[in-house]
Amino acid sequence: MSDATSGTPAKTRVFVVEDQPQLLKNVLKVLALFEEIEVVGSAQEGEDGVEQMVKLVPDLVLLDLELPGIDGIEVTKRLKKRVPSVEVLILTSFDDEQKVYEAMQAGASGYLVKRVGPDKIRSGIREVMAGGTVLEALIARRFWNYFQSVQAKKTQPENPWNLSELEFEVLKFVAKGLSNAEVGRVMELERRTVRTHLSHIYKKMGVNSHVDAVVLALKAGIVEL
Repeated sequence: MSDATSGTPAKTRVFVVEDQPQLLKNVLKVLALFEEIEVVGSAQEGEDGVEQMVKLVPDLVLLDLELPGIDGIEVTKRLKKRVPSVEVLILTSFDDEQKVYEAMQAGASGYLVKRVGPDKIRSGIREVMAGGTVLEALIARRFWNYFQSVQAKKTQPENPWNLSELEFEVLKFVAKGLSNAEVGRVMELERRTVRTHLSHIYKKMGVNSHVDAVVLALKAGIVEL
């Protein structure tokens, strides 16, 4: 994406929600290192954060899970309901698979623990903005194992959303954790074509993100991890 007037790449507008003042200061300091990121606001509790984000409509939210009042999972649910376009990247001290599962179900597109370095945060933001899903390697396998342990039995008809063969293939690759660019390489499609197929998939399935689509497809038993 480029700025229409200057031709320079548009900055990713980021909002940060973190209840601990020193940690918030540290995160803001880290983000200030990267010229392609613009911090548009911050909050130290969930409800205030939601109201600010609805007004500002950032591109992405870096969100802690443990907050006073409503927690990060509830923040994600409320935000995605009111402003579905905003991406949510969880940055928290929690690293248990149930919290990851709940956050992803709520609409988050990624999950990092706070001990990761600045470059990991930067690459996580880039990956999510490119349409990918971010899960720290340490907890990714545990998350998918947990998901499979709670996965509903195959009680729904195969492909109940009438996805086309091409859409079905795209969804299967996304379920295996491939980014849009990687799906494009495997299927020999341009990334924007992959995004178009995904938008059609979302519309047919009644969801707003690839995470929601994969969760529904896994529950229906039409894709495997």
